[in-house]
Amino acid sequence: MSPDSSLLIAQITDTHLFASAETSLLGLQTSESFQAVLEQVMTLERRPDLFMLTGDLSQDGTIKSYKQLAMLLQPLGIPVCCIPGNHDCPTTMQALLTGAPFVPEKSLRLGGWQLILLDSSVPECVHGALSPENLDWLEQELSQVPDIPTLIALHHPPLQIGCQWMDGIGLTNAQDFLEVCDRHPQIKLILFGHIHQEFSHDRNGVTYLGAPSTCVQFKPNTPDFTLDEQPPGYRLVSLYPNGDWETQIQRIAYSCDLDLAAAGY
Repeated sequence: MSPDSSLLIAQITDTHLFASAETSLLGLQTSESFQAVLEQVMTLERRPDLFMLTGDLSQDGTIKSYKQLAMLLQPLGIPVCCIPGNHDCPTTMQALLTGAPFVPEKSLRLGGWQLILLDSSVPECVHGALSPENLDWLEQELSQVPDIPTLIALHHPPLQIGCQWMDGIGLTNAQDFLEVCDRHPQIKLILFGHIHQEFSHDRNGVTYLGAPSTCVQFKPNTPDFTLDEQPPGYRLVSLYPNGDWETQIQRIAYSCDLDLAAAGY
């Protein structure tokens, strides 16, 4: 199958923008690194058909941070779908990230695939959870089109990733989510953010993928909060109408003086 027949998605996650573009997170200026990621994306031989932003778009949940996000994305001409993370303010997101290029639907059919975006944020909590209403909606969406390959995106990881500190702040009702997924074999991929690192795991015929942040990275397989010196990045996913898929991690050339002694953020 030719590359042109696929749907190309760029998963952009954990941008952690502030009200001021000059503000840094643990020594890294998040607006600058996000812009550097977008600049690299736009130099790709094939531009993505869709940006999928999987949460923590803002670090401070401010109006100005979301306006900055929109200002950077609008000129690129690529549709954007997004979900909140634990640092976001969902109501502010919904109010400000409207109109082109933002796609309001949380269930899409593109390129022969169904794409479902779930809000796993819990107000004023770092961990995530999916409400009973959200799980019921997911079940209904999956039941309506059982023969279409499906990708699900959410912010919090529904599996343990091997970082003890991070595994305590993932999706707290992951088992409820996994039980829904197990009833629907058309699910091929589940993407998530939150972990600021590359991750891949296969479970019951489904591949679970975590992606690097566009800002600071967390070191894999650590018991306590530890920054990684890997540069910012993003994930590309190619979806083919027959249900096949391919993915790769892209990182940018970027360096800064990280606060490697930090015990949190």
